[in-house]
Amino acid sequence: MKISVLLLLLLAAAWTGSQGKSFRSSKSDCCSAEMFTRKRIHESMIQGYRYTPSSCTHKAVLVELMKGSICVNPEEKWFQKYLRKQEKQKKPNGTSM
Repeated sequence: MKISVLLLLLLAAAWTGSQGKSFRSSKSDCCSAEMFTRKRIHESMIQGYRYTPSSCTHKAVLVELMKGSICVNPEEKWFQKYLRKQEKQKKPNGTSM
């Protein structure tokens, strides 16, 4: 009985790994290599974003659009530019008295 449970867990872990997801990140999705987009996304289309957990195989950002999410390499130049713009909008000007 113990062996069959262990075997079942090992099979489930192998299947989950092949799907690009992890048990440790059940709420957050991971991105496999073929899921990444190379196209620039206009910032007006971006509803939000979240980084995938460190337990995922590939470091990625899930960019949330109106019709779902897409995987983006966080090192993409357009995404880095988007992040810098978001940070500037968050910071107070500092010139108020």
